[in-house]
Amino acid sequence: MTTAPIHAVVNLDLPGPTISRHVYGHFAEHLGRCVYGGFWVGEDSDQPNIGGIRADVVEALREIRIPNLRWPGGCFADEYHWRDGIGPREARPRMVNTHWGNVEETNHFGTHEFMALCELLGADPYVNGNVGSGTVQEMSQWVEYLTRDGDSPMVALRKANGREAPWRVPFWGLGNEAWGCGGNMRAEAYADLARQYATFVRDHGGNKVYRIAAGANTDDYAWTEALMKAVSCLGCSRQPNGPFQALSLHYYTNYGEGVPTGRATEFSTDDYYLTMLRAGRIEELVRRHSAVMDSYDPHRRIGLVVDEWGTWWEVEEGTNPGFLFQQNTLRDALVATVHFDAFHRHAERVVMANIAQTVNVLQAMLLTDERTGTLIRTPTYHVFAMNTAHHDARGLAVHLPGGVPTVEVGAEKLSTVSASASTKDGAALVSLTNLHAERPETVTLDLRGREVTDYEARVLTGESLNAHNSAARTDAVTPRPHTALKASAQGLEVTLPPHSYVTVRLLLAS
Repeated sequence: MTTAPIHAVVNLDLPGPTISRHVYGHFAEHLGRCVYGGFWVGEDSDQPNIGGIRADVVEALREIRIPNLRWPGGCFADEYHWRDGIGPREARPRMVNTHWGNVEETNHFGTHEFMALCELLGADPYVNGNVGSGTVQEMSQWVEYLTRDGDSPMVALRKANGREAPWRVPFWGLGNEAWGCGGNMRAEAYADLARQYATFVRDHGGNKVYRIAAGANTDDYAWTEALMKAVSCLGCSRQPNGPFQALSLHYYTNYGEGVPTGRATEFSTDDYYLTMLRAGRIEELVRRHSAVMDSYDPHRRIGLVVDEWGTWWEVEEGTNPGFLFQQNTLRDALVATVHFDAFHRHAERVVMANIAQTVNVLQAMLLTDERTGTLIRTPTYHVFAMNTAHHDARGLAVHLPGGVPTVEVGAEKLSTVSASASTKDGAALVSLTNLHAERPETVTLDLRGREVTDYEARVLTGESLNAHNSAARTDAVTPRPHTALKASAQGLEVTLPPHSYVTVRLLLAS
């Protein structure tokens, strides 16, 4: 049974703010098998590698045009001392990763390995510095080691370790979760530290650093206000280029009370709807944090970076609880589509986002099977693949004058259709999600302002809400051509299967 078609108006000739490609960023922490066993296998591994970096992981991430990679954490960043990760690997000091599994960290994957990975990926490095247990001098010297040319003690050290030319490092994090694992600080105390540390994260030569302060957890709007007070002035006619240029926001989707609850593959339809309601909360969080920021920065020169987001479930049975390894189902993929629609709608403020995490941890793009060595592209990976045309495109508003269907989730209502759109290079991409577990929906795309000369569509769905890919079946959930669309008097009529994600590519007349 279907409801009446949903009317969606898209004015193709009225592009809005640019959707930064960095909204499709990623996160790699020294946590579980993300770095070791995910990105890094070592030069002596039987697994094909490039200088110790797993080759098929690089290939898969290049396919989705990964724009940036955040490293080394996360909570790990604030106990990481970068000098432990340079020089001959056999001589590097070891440590205990007290945050994640209480396992030994060899430091075999350090600064040079990370920068080599970014070069292979064609991704911009986003380095997260240590505020929690580090020093201003330590962070300042790391920036110098990475980015300075000419001659200096840090340049000489880098050259002695085999790298002659400086690297380009455009993004720098001033600690992580300072309200929690990064120091358990008060907002005002951290705001002062952020200003101090940012002062010594210097631009060397042509490398211009975009400094990102550790922002709020979920709905801590007071934290955001404290940071904005530290960098801005209320009523200024012109926003100065302050000590940091952005602040972060962390939000994880689950259906517990702030803690991982439920298994990634074992859940009811009610659990599914509650998850989608929680995923949709990202819109409210971005809007309300933006409103606080607007009070101090009406010209929106300070960016919002959602550098940790995604689903967080109980770990898979038989795995180390500290490794945060979970399967990735169609449900997770639809959580991602809801987030991206929100990021697209708030492109003026949301300048970057980083899903947690890239390989083998939480809502991963890729899983590496330890027994077979198989690389598994998850349903979430395929959402990223379907959305590459949104990178650096101009957003197009999707107006839904008649509203969309809803389902009741407790005392709240969940809108079951989500949409966003963008345009660049003579084409447009319309993203449509049907969150209803059982019912298809039809959307009439009322396309105005430019002539559409051709169109095609792809769909991502599965046999069930918990459908997922595995070593035994790597393509259970994968994008396929979508033929349930046809021209109409207004533009296009698109039928969305239950629990599905559809992208429609439009070719536009010049």
